[in-house]
Amino acid sequence: MHHLRTCAAKLRPLTASETIKNVSQNRTAKLRTFQHIRCYSAPVAAEPFLSGTSSNYVEEMYFAWLENPRSVHKSWDVFFRNANSGALPGTAYQSPPPVGAILPALSSSHFQVETQPNVEKLVEDHLAVQSLIRAYQIRGHHVAQLDPLGILDADLDSSVPTDIITSPEKLGFYGLQESDLDKVFHLPTTTYIGGNETALPLREIVRRLEMAYCQHIGVEFMFINDLEQCQWIREKFETPGIMQFTDEEKRTLLARLVRSTRFEEFLQRKWSSEKRFGLEGCEVLIPALKTIIDRSSGNGVDYVIMGMPHRGRLNVLANVIRKELEQIFCQFDSKLEAADEGSGDVKYHLGMYHRRINRVSDRTITLSLVANPSHLEAVDPVVQGKTKAEQFYCGDTDGKKVMSILLHGDAAFAGQGIVYETFHLSDLPSYTTHGTIHVVVNNQIGFTTDPRMARSSPYPTDVARVVNAPIFHVNADDPEAVIHVCDVAAEWRNTFHKDVVVDLVCYRRSGHNEMDEPMFTQPLMYKQIRKQKPVLQKYAEYLIADAIVTRQEYEEEIAKYDKICEEAYARSKDEKILHIKHWLDSPWPGFFTLDGQPKSMSCPSTGLNEEDLMHIGGVASSVPVDNFTIHGGLSRILKARAEMVKSRTVDWALAEYMAFGSLLKEGIHIRLSGQDVERGTFSHRHHVLHDQNVDKRTCIPMNHLWPNQAPYTVCNSSLSEYGVLGFELGFAMASPNALVLWEAQFGDFHNTAQCIIDQFISSGQAKWVRQNGIVLLLPHGMEGMGPEHSSARPERFLQMCNDDPDVFPKRTDDFAVRQLYNCNWIVVNCSSPANFFHVLRRQILLPFRKPLIAFTPKSLLRHPEARSSFDDMLPGTHFYRVISDDGPASKNPENVNRLLLCTGKVYYDLIRERKTRNMESNVAITRIEQLSPFPFDLIEMEVQKYPNAQIVWCQEEHKNQGYYDYIKPRIRTTINRSKPVWYAGRDPTSAPATGNKAAHLMELKRFMDTAFNINAFDGLV
Repeated sequence: MHHLRTCAAKLRPLTASETIKNVSQNRTAKLRTFQHIRCYSAPVAAEPFLSGTSSNYVEEMYFAWLENPRSVHKSWDVFFRNANSGALPGTAYQSPPPVGAILPALSSSHFQVETQPNVEKLVEDHLAVQSLIRAYQIRGHHVAQLDPLGILDADLDSSVPTDIITSPEKLGFYGLQESDLDKVFHLPTTTYIGGNETALPLREIVRRLEMAYCQHIGVEFMFINDLEQCQWIREKFETPGIMQFTDEEKRTLLARLVRSTRFEEFLQRKWSSEKRFGLEGCEVLIPALKTIIDRSSGNGVDYVIMGMPHRGRLNVLANVIRKELEQIFCQFDSKLEAADEGSGDVKYHLGMYHRRINRVSDRTITLSLVANPSHLEAVDPVVQGKTKAEQFYCGDTDGKKVMSILLHGDAAFAGQGIVYETFHLSDLPSYTTHGTIHVVVNNQIGFTTDPRMARSSPYPTDVARVVNAPIFHVNADDPEAVIHVCDVAAEWRNTFHKDVVVDLVCYRRSGHNEMDEPMFTQPLMYKQIRKQKPVLQKYAEYLIADAIVTRQEYEEEIAKYDKICEEAYARSKDEKILHIKHWLDSPWPGFFTLDGQPKSMSCPSTGLNEEDLMHIGGVASSVPVDNFTIHGGLSRILKARAEMVKSRTVDWALAEYMAFGSLLKEGIHIRLSGQDVERGTFSHRHHVLHDQNVDKRTCIPMNHLWPNQAPYTVCNSSLSEYGVLGFELGFAMASPNALVLWEAQFGDFHNTAQCIIDQFISSGQAKWVRQNGIVLLLPHGMEGMGPEHSSARPERFLQMCNDDPDVFPKRTDDFAVRQLYNCNWIVVNCSSPANFFHVLRRQILLPFRKPLIAFTPKSLLRHPEARSSFDDMLPGTHFYRVISDDGPASKNPENVNRLLLCTGKVYYDLIRERKTRNMESNVAITRIEQLSPFPFDLIEMEVQKYPNAQIVWCQEEHKNQGYYDYIKPRIRTTINRSKPVWYAGRDPTSAPATGNKAAHLMELKRFMDTAFNINAFDGLV
């Protein structure tokens, strides 16, 4: 902390003799862990002080004595000699001879046992020193000088831990005195402060601990329960002289600081009234990131995927990703016209993809910065998913080729729950990316909120402790300390493949943005910031003073980069059109034409030959592994599947199996993720079989379909929606040749992932020209199960559809496919297994990618009428956007006086009720399977087919929910508003469904009466 003077400044100069100081200079650090075979000839373990941790200490000293008897105190030398000669317990100690006396030879017949000194005190003092060392390792970061402004404590606590020695008086906590400062103590194996020395005076021990843990770096790692990892970190920060840089490295660091600082200053000069969320106050972020990338590239990483908030984004794009400066500068031109479809996004949300040579490692590296919205931290799981996908596709099972870097703000890192969800994916088998480097730009302030009001934890980074990630706090005004920490972070990730956090404690020179006035709420902080010398100036003065660079060289470096910016600015004026595709973060080479268009505007048949259907059905109803015992209940399920295959029919689970299996044969990777998806929430899927006799032995029959098939990944996720859906979205970004599906346990559970749905899935293509074919499977249906397990909230998805309810799309030969191409996502509610089969296959066979929102059934999974024939899935068949009535009503359409339009499960309620009422000839029921984009052309044909029929939309959802508000205006547009569109369904309410079974059935009966009462709407306008 800024106001504390370190102990080293208060204590008197070191006066220990040179011989004590160099007591073991020839011993290497390795000897601290050198293991001898215990060879006491006397039972020294019976000595009274050899108990608990004392015995460990004495044993360590004994090993040192065996190596060199002079490395221990003379009293211990005599003790060990006597013990090895067979002295009885309690008699091995002998007072050392007076100075100048000759030590007599000892034999088994000659002991000189004199008055017992306080051996226990000697042991206790050494143990106290061990405790002192451990205290610095655990709590030294609390007194580290981390705040560049010197006004705040990074841990929000101005108190000093009792066991940290900030004055000689505090030695009393350990039972030590100031007179002990020049005593030499043997160092334990759990510290590296000695370097090549194994013993140091207490004064030097304290000084070295302060240098390691209480300067500009604060290390949090002692909560890690792995000794090897703790030792690794100790060595990286405790070893004397570990933080040394060559003159060339210092010059490189200065050059990178020049670029980072002058870039922001250039933007401020040219566009002083524009928001850009500059990096001023944390300019060291650029050399920090470049150091991580340099070291990782040198360790074999080929691809780095990054996610970050808006602060400093333009600087990262320019100086880390190396986006052309003119492309960035032209974004500030208000007259720039957009050339791509969609709405675009502000410049500090855009992403980028670039492949270049890393000059330090001399290796090619690919860098991708993922586009993201203003919703801080929302991009975290997206980056992780994309990273996992890239690792998967290149066979990088250990994360040695592809890695992720996530940047965070301090307030968001502490406040956003998605950070916690993402951390908890970090070590799960199907979600791990084998270590992420997290860099926190710790402004010590939110928008206007003081950190003391923004978090309950000491640091904003404490969330990382839940996964044993080490946390390195560093003062961002000490560039060399920052570079050392980033170097260690990159090495940690390469060594252990686990997450690590770098906390750059800095400040924000402007307000939340350049237009904001921070003095309203943080007057004292910003008075200090106004006085604060920029880090570039500080570091340059330091290097000039040390004659590392001259002032002329420094000024030439500045002039050189200023010239680069001015030349790029001149070129930017020639840019008249904004191409959003130039900012694409995930290109799909070869999938589109060179100008980014689909290679065709057609979709082939999604049917499958019968031989493949039979083969997939055979595997789906068997166990393809020998000596594998499955549950008896599952045996019955598989037997029932085999019977269905034999009769050429499929239910919902088997139709899904057919779709997946056929795509795997075509080389399409399939990944199904979500809560309990392996078995299925409703115990219908069973894609992972479990041996009943062998723990953790499983079998995935889907991976035993074909010799050269693509792999199938099915994985139960953690109990997270926001994080896991974001992860799967990122996975789907990486390649168009994969079917990535996320299934909600119940449809309404998607509401905790609403941010991903709204900001990425619904609007991602419009904002960032980024297509994505992710599939959301949302179990939906009113079945009397209460308000939380009924509705997948279809009204929310339909409200976000971009088709115009008042415009009938232009009629073309490719009407259906062009509608799909122009929409932002596809929303379906299939009523038959075959149609579900087709819509899944269509996702891949389309020449472009769109998100698919599929409302899936619950009771229909086992409904005897919810079956499809193989005939509906053979070559030449396809997905039906609308399924017409093929019963008696369709034979005499003129006699039909009511056309019921519906979607999903309610169809089965309607046909049962129609049959009960004997109205099959005068009521037609048409199913709209694809809700969006709306099938205007097919609904027009249906209405024209029944010229005398009233049009009634029937749904089981409440009137203010479900599909009615979306469907009604589009039907009205289809028929030129020539007829009213009536409603039959539940009344409006705030809750999605009743929790009372009797009330549920009463509601169902009421709207069935409305649907089949021909006179229900008489007299209504």
